[in-house]
Amino acid sequence: MKSLAIINQTGPMNNNAGQESVDLVLASASFGQFVSVFFIDDGVFQLLTNQNPGELEHKHFAKSFGAFEFYDVENIFVCKESLEKRGLDKAQLNVSCQLLTPSELNAQLQKSDNIITLS
Repeated sequence: MKSLAIINQTGPMNNNAGQESVDLVLASASFGQFVSVFFIDDGVFQLLTNQNPGELEHKHFAKSFGAFEFYDVENIFVCKESLEKRGLDKAQLNVSCQLLTPSELNAQLQKSDNIITLS
């Protein structure tokens, strides 16, 4: 089975990359791909619990992260350094994830057959 890594680098309100990432994760997993999801840089903002995208007329796609476990998407990696630089911590995130250093993230990415970055 091929593995796919999806990297999220932008905030939830910047563009449609976050929603496209969720769609790609769920579609790939439903076709039997082993999917890992990475949140780095401003992508960590996608995981915050207290978002109100309706004010900007955006869809609240972050609620879809809870569906990952039903698709056996268990590898959700968050850049620890990106969280710290933005004054955030793991308790503020809406999904169970692993915090990794940049070198640990790179090691995980190297295990993937294909890598897609959405920015």
